[in-house]
Amino acid sequence: MPGVTGPDAGGRVALVTGAGRGIGAATVRALCAKGYRVVAVDSCAGDGPARPAGVTYPLATTRDLQALVNDHPGAVVPYVADVCDRDALDRAAAMAVDRFGRLDAAVGAAAVIVGGLPLWETPAAHLRTLLDADVLGLWNTAAVCVPRMLEGPEPGGCRFVAVASAAGSHGLFRLSAYTMAKHAVVGLVRGLAADLVGTGMTAVAVSPGSTRTRMLAATAGMYGLDGVDDFASSQLLRRLIEPGEIAATIAFCCSPEGGVLNGSVVSADGGFAP
Repeated sequence: MPGVTGPDAGGRVALVTGAGRGIGAATVRALCAKGYRVVAVDSCAGDGPARPAGVTYPLATTRDLQALVNDHPGAVVPYVADVCDRDALDRAAAMAVDRFGRLDAAVGAAAVIVGGLPLWETPAAHLRTLLDADVLGLWNTAAVCVPRMLEGPEPGGCRFVAVASAAGSHGLFRLSAYTMAKHAVVGLVRGLAADLVGTGMTAVAVSPGSTRTRMLAATAGMYGLDGVDDFASSQLLRRLIEPGEIAATIAFCCSPEGGVLNGSVVSADGGFAP
């Protein structure tokens, strides 16, 4: 493998966006447990004084990203980049190939949630936040990662995985803009899967239900609920999903065996019933 020697030689390599917290961080950990080397990308916007319009909860920080590195020495490379910045993402993908010699999987987990108002009262700036972070960011991730995976040593085993949401299939109360964005995520994956025909590479969306994350806590606040556990009643499991459970699903989708899910929306929602 040209340019790769010693401990960096061999094995599958992934790039994960939104890696600082929640499902993204859990996915990095799940992939590392399976022997992947991972470029962990996050905007670390929590280090700054401002948040995107409509975002009410704290975002990930460089400290969160560094915790992954500390827990998985030699396996995780941190990279601070906003998914809306394609050039920065391109540099992250290039670093994965330069550092490890290949890129086998890309996971688009970067997203925010904004809501709490009916559609007709939702500010255009809130919709723009969601389209930029949740949709354009995923488009950029695919645009910079897919060509590198196709050019790699085993394109037939390469996987693109997008984190969608139960909102990608259901209309959610006072989350019309978020629902719209997650429907777009599903459409992007299905279009990408069609574009990849004949390459062996695949694309899939994973749609979590109510998962114990900062985003879910923010949603509880929008609804005026006492806490996130109130969401358990909307799932046939009658409990919240843990980030590690979603991460295990994503890790399978990233594997060579996960190719059978090409073009699918995997409903990892515990039997969501709005």
